[in-house]
Amino acid sequence: MGRLFKLLFVLIILGLLGLVGYAYLGDLTPVRSEVKQPVELNVD
Repeated sequence: MGRLFKLLFVLIILGLLGLVGYAYLGDLTPVRSEVKQPVELNVD
């Protein structure tokens, strides 16, 4: 039973390290594009 908990703990740690590594090294930059939209103002 102790080996099962140890394995689960190691898998959780490896998953967290993988997530942190992907966050720092992965390409997470958003795609940018210019948006132009006319705005009508009802000013009387």
